[in-house]
Amino acid sequence: MPAKIIAIVDDLFFASKILGTAEALGVSVSFPRALEALIEAAKSEPPGLIICDLNATRIDPVTLSARVKAEDSLRSVPLIGFFSHVDRELQRRAIEAGFDRVLPRSVFTAKLPQIMQGEV
Repeated sequence: MPAKIIAIVDDLFFASKILGTAEALGVSVSFPRALEALIEAAKSEPPGLIICDLNATRIDPVTLSARVKAEDSLRSVPLIGFFSHVDRELQRRAIEAGFDRVLPRSVFTAKLPQIMQGEV
């Protein structure tokens, strides 16, 4: 199970859901608000998982993926994105950008404990 997770979310519902699940599992989670802060924090202490709301506006998901996958120390960190099931174009772009898994929001929410334990 990842000891540390980084989550990029703008939506308070999903942030709350992620935080509550992390606390229940005994996992540390951080919510950086800028790409450079995320990269620096991840390089100093690589997380076991990065979760990204593909509709996030503060950190562009495609740029995030490119930066994470370009760093030798972060390339192997699983990068999971979630999206509105109606936005198939966003799903396609995330897969092309290098996300390891891209899930509809409903699946992400239903499987969040397993995702955070590294089972999905």
